[in-house]
Amino acid sequence: MRADARKNRDHLLAVAGNAITEQGVDVSLRDIARRAEVGLATLLRHFPTREALLEALLRTSFDELTAKAAEFEASDAPGEALVSWLRDCVAWTTEYRGVTVLMAAAIEDTESALHASCVTLRAAGARLLTRAQAAGTARSDIDGADLFALVAALAWLGDQPSLAPRADHLFGVVASAILADPASTGPGGTPPPVR
Repeated sequence: MRADARKNRDHLLAVAGNAITEQGVDVSLRDIARRAEVGLATLLRHFPTREALLEALLRTSFDELTAKAAEFEASDAPGEALVSWLRDCVAWTTEYRGVTVLMAAAIEDTESALHASCVTLRAAGARLLTRAQAAGTARSDIDGADLFALVAALAWLGDQPSLAPRADHLFGVVASAILADPASTGPGGTPPPVR
């Protein structure tokens, strides 16, 4: 790619990132083009679809979260590593309002521009979960798909103005539910029956 084309593309991504942070993933492409001071055709030449724009914008973050998961895999505390990674994922997803809806849909849609990145991210989380489960520090009755869904649910809480103040507390509740406490769980990391 020529230097001027790369500069234009990077400028469009920066403007799109700001617009999505402010207005969410449903911000109009026309508004992004206007903010970037280019025509809509120029934006569409670089990014023919909304998903292509989002994939380019989010790819670096996906890669960073995947790399961070790999670092956490070397941790001596698998349960803490899992929760730290989960917190990082939730924090990132709340940066771009509404992105979790697209991520959840992209997991199932192999034609989505976001599909490969979302599958890679989910697999990274699943490896951390499996490691924590093998160490006996995480429930054994959840899998990577459940963990990915929990990231989406926790991010959704942060997107809701009336619930945002409770998001940290609720993250702690969910994180403690993921972690297995031998004193309070039954076989397989499940809570004991309520009597």
